[in-house]
Amino acid sequence: MKGSTLAGLATFEVVAKYGNLTQAAKQLHLTPGALSQQIKQLEQRLALILFERHSRGLTLTEEGKALYQVVSQSLEAIETVLAKLKQPADSQEIHLKLTPSFAYKWLVPKLHDFYRQYPDIKVLTFADGALVDHQCDDVDLVIDYCQFGTDTSDGKLLLEEHLIPVMSPAYYQKYDWQSEGSWKTVTLLHDAMPCREAQKDQEWRYWFDSMGKKFIHSPEGHYFNRTDMAMAAAEAGLGVALARQALLGNEIEQNRLVAPYPAIKAQAGYFLFRQRSTPAIECFCQWLNQTISQSASG
Repeated sequence: MKGSTLAGLATFEVVAKYGNLTQAAKQLHLTPGALSQQIKQLEQRLALILFERHSRGLTLTEEGKALYQVVSQSLEAIETVLAKLKQPADSQEIHLKLTPSFAYKWLVPKLHDFYRQYPDIKVLTFADGALVDHQCDDVDLVIDYCQFGTDTSDGKLLLEEHLIPVMSPAYYQKYDWQSEGSWKTVTLLHDAMPCREAQKDQEWRYWFDSMGKKFIHSPEGHYFNRTDMAMAAAEAGLGVALARQALLGNEIEQNRLVAPYPAIKAQAGYFLFRQRSTPAIECFCQWLNQTISQSASG
């Protein structure tokens, strides 16, 4: 098989996975037009029609589905072998990338338990951006906050998230929180970057809609690029933040924050993406699942 055909199959695998030329082109750093031309050339070389084109995107033909299954399995097997060759099986280091909010508010307070159980394994944590590219392959594991319905097919849901409005006790005393009129004057604290391609007020709009309330855009609202910063601003009395329940520690029990409404499902959660596997990585993944299960039952 010629090298051009092999390269074309790798490109085909990405397009088939996304089912959308624009998204696939972004992943491959190509223009949609150039990518479309490459797929047509591959179809000509193979003498097969791999995609049905329509206004909503691309759909695999029966021949395309059969080819995609083989190609995706083959590429996955190659990636697995390369990962094992690059990293010794007895490596005791884990490179983990995740959002700063989840690292600071959820993972770090619990890591002492992991080190108590596995003192020889070292977790190198990278939380250098408000958003995480869960398709990056320069780390072992990625934990990303994703909306349900987006492309998370190569990940596993670790923890479903819930949203809950919180504010300081002093701010709580200022308003009747069950009154529709109060929401016209409160200051909303926004996580302007909750997940990839989200609007800056998306979570508050979703909460108002779920509660059957009319969304009131406050011109005095404040925007942050991290949820934990919005929660800290609420604790400082700047307004009301839409906190993620998993990131709340004992702030409510200690009366540092007040929550006048129950939590609602966020239709989003934290997904785990594995880029490679070693015994140390398996231990960490197992610990993550156990810790989340214990938190849910306790």
